[in-house]
Amino acid sequence: MKQLINLNSDNISEEHICCAISDKKCIDSYQAKKDWLTKEFNNGYVFRRIDERAKVFIEYGPAENAWIPIKAENYININCFWVSGKYKRNGYGKVLLETAIEDAKSQGIDGLVTVVGTKKFHFMSDTKWFLNQDFKEVERISSGFSLLAKKLNQKATSPAFNESVKSGECSEKNGVVVYYSNRCPFAEFHSKNSLVETTKNRNLPLKLIKLESLEEAQNAPSPATIFSLFYNGKFITTDISVCMDSRYDKVMEKALTLKKMKF
Repeated sequence: MKQLINLNSDNISEEHICCAISDKKCIDSYQAKKDWLTKEFNNGYVFRRIDERAKVFIEYGPAENAWIPIKAENYININCFWVSGKYKRNGYGKVLLETAIEDAKSQGIDGLVTVVGTKKFHFMSDTKWFLNQDFKEVERISSGFSLLAKKLNQKATSPAFNESVKSGECSEKNGVVVYYSNRCPFAEFHSKNSLVETTKNRNLPLKLIKLESLEEAQNAPSPATIFSLFYNGKFITTDISVCMDSRYDKVMEKALTLKKMKF
């Protein structure tokens, strides 16, 4: 098994952050993710990956400082968590998760929490995998998100979503509206470039809302603060590929069909 390393403010300028490693068109948003991480390291944030050029990593930090609209006092919130390519099914996921659990125990934390889809959502962790690691669903909302928790202190209060996400709608009701942040090196580039072109080709109104502070993220209308697309006020998808002209119609049709089936 490959060695694990932690990124920090001293080494992040020299180390890669797994996603968009060689994607030259995303170079600015790649640096923006590094800048976001550097600031969050001061808030107890952890970015841990294998010492290889691969997408095998976990990100987590104190839930009180999480750029997610949840209430989870004295929990650790797990953000991005990926094991891809040839490293899948080799135990890396369990090893990375165990490091987070051990950190929580050493700090006297009550548990771990993460946001997933009730079914697998793009750019979000695998729901079934977490349930198999003894995480339990503590809340779900109509837009298809689920809040999972693994309690280390069984007497601890269960985490909950903030009120801002309960309706599954945003305040902007006209056309395509996207909320995004620099938590992902793909989100800003594709929102500000690909999606602008895609919506223009379809004569669709577009509003981009960048979450630039902890307060804004914790009051966002979607738990997926990396990227969430709304259409006429309704949450549609976390799939960043919807930004691309060749994918927009397919992704939207699939998402809207699933929503009709639910209701």
